[in-house]
Amino acid sequence: ITFGSIFLGKVPAHEEVHQCAGQIYGYKGCIRDFQVNHKELFIIDEALAGRNVENCNVPICDYHPCHNGGTCTSDEENWYCECPKLYTGKLCQFATCDENPCGNGATCFPKSRRDAVCLCPYGRSGILCNDAINITQPSFSGTDVFGYTSFLAYSTIPNITFYYEFRLKFQLANHHSALQDNLIFFTGQKGQGLNGDDFLELGLRNRRVVYSYNLGSGTATIISKPLDLTLSVHAIHLGRNLRKGWLKVDDQKNKTVTSPGRLVGLNVFSQFYLGGYREYTPELLPKGPRFKNGFQGCIFDVQVRTSLNQGFKSPGTPEGHPNSGRSVGQCKDSPCSLIKCRNGGKCIETGSTVYCDCLTGWKGAFCTETVSVCEPEHDPPHLCQQGSTCVPLPSGYTCHCPLGTTGSYCEQG
Repeated sequence: ITFGSIFLGKVPAHEEVHQCAGQIYGYKGCIRDFQVNHKELFIIDEALAGRNVENCNVPICDYHPCHNGGTCTSDEENWYCECPKLYTGKLCQFATCDENPCGNGATCFPKSRRDAVCLCPYGRSGILCNDAINITQPSFSGTDVFGYTSFLAYSTIPNITFYYEFRLKFQLANHHSALQDNLIFFTGQKGQGLNGDDFLELGLRNRRVVYSYNLGSGTATIISKPLDLTLSVHAIHLGRNLRKGWLKVDDQKNKTVTSPGRLVGLNVFSQFYLGGYREYTPELLPKGPRFKNGFQGCIFDVQVRTSLNQGFKSPGTPEGHPNSGRSVGQCKDSPCSLIKCRNGGKCIETGSTVYCDCLTGWKGAFCTETVSVCEPEHDPPHLCQQGSTCVPLPSGYTCHCPLGTTGSYCEQG
């Protein structure tokens, strides 16, 4: 027995005690939380030495995340979906863009078999995301019609384990957006937010602000009173010291909560997500009070401190600069003011992403091209049977039949 040290997993070779039963085998598996006499020991931070220890990763593929016949592949650190032809996206949830016209790392989404929409990265706007924009007050568009959320991602906030305070202001896009399940910010143990991971989360539900955190032994949640929607700008101040958390919204009274269990440390290593989340589907967010949409409106003056003895700072490295983002615009700016859709098309904007929604019979970036009677998008569709070729005529169309078929639409053998 070695006094003065606690060995977790396996005793080092030079310290091993040989029993009559033979060799002492080390533990194989994951150890998440470790307590001695009701005192929490932080497995990594307080360890004096170690060997052959890796980060514990729950195999995401066990959750079968891939859609449309995609094959999930994972290694010790990462996972991804191998998509069949015609599908793309993190979860193989989208039909592919055959010819990607988008610039500057934008996400291409197929609006139809021939037209694409470019979902712009942080700092870019325009039909093809070629226009640079300066963002001082980010504007988020929630979840767009394609299923993506707009978001900003900042580097991991350091030293958040035992104490933190956040201050921020937000402006709702409309009163209806306050009634939805909208995520304001999130950071988690590994970013995937699997059940049981530590996390910190803030959002809106039914006109109320919802603040939740999990230190590893259960979720603590504070829910504010309903927002006063006559206010144009709302202010949030929240914090946590060990197990005790608190939330103050606008002029409402301060509310407090104490997390269950005995664990006192928040262990989060993912990026700090503002306004939404990088994934297409919120099913990868923590279970707690799961939010189904990204935020709709503007979020600004976000500041954080991790000690009472320091001042507030903006998140990011360098300070105030996000690592990445998607479909985030400048508050009160309208990308549609620079776009003119033709032939009855309607300009649609989601943050910095902008595109023309064309009337039936028109296509193209600005709705300037007609849809041929033989194209799949034409309404009504042509009647040529599968295997035949539709050929447009000055008035109508004709069907060229393959060998062995005949008839006006190649419907006869």
